[in-house]
Amino acid sequence: MLSAEGYIAQEQVGQEQIGPEMADIVSRLRRAMRRAARAADPALGLSVAQLELLSCMAEHPGIRPSQLARMLRLAPSSVATLLNGLQSAGFVMRVPAATPAPPGTGVRSACTVGRRHGGGDRWHRVNEDIIQAALATLPHSDRAALRDAAPALRDLTASIDALAD
Repeated sequence: MLSAEGYIAQEQVGQEQIGPEMADIVSRLRRAMRRAARAADPALGLSVAQLELLSCMAEHPGIRPSQLARMLRLAPSSVATLLNGLQSAGFVMRVPAATPAPPGTGVRSACTVGRRHGGGDRWHRVNEDIIQAALATLPHSDRAALRDAAPALRDLTASIDALAD
């Protein structure tokens, strides 16, 4: 019979074992998704950094460039460069933000996904199609396990996001 300390120690060992494997899986999954998306829709013609930025913008409509930089852990100048390229290509629009800029800080803008080639909607459709096609190749038990794991993966994502703030 295990004591409370024994259960806690056992759970910590389980967390230590899943941590490196989960980090590897997530990294490989993101890389595989980006590769598959570029192969499925080469006309999109965007870099990985641009795709990450569009994805973040689609998840957070009206996000400000400074928020994008913080969320993506990029320098503000890097975000500005990416946004300028996406704006020139018609993928991004800058609009006045809902809240005014503090005095002396210039114009505050927010970013929305543009309409060219379907913008972020197209990117999300491509990703959804890739996931659906991949899921169709898996046995029912794996699909069920992934479906059951979705809430825990959402919670894990929220926990990781909280660590970044």
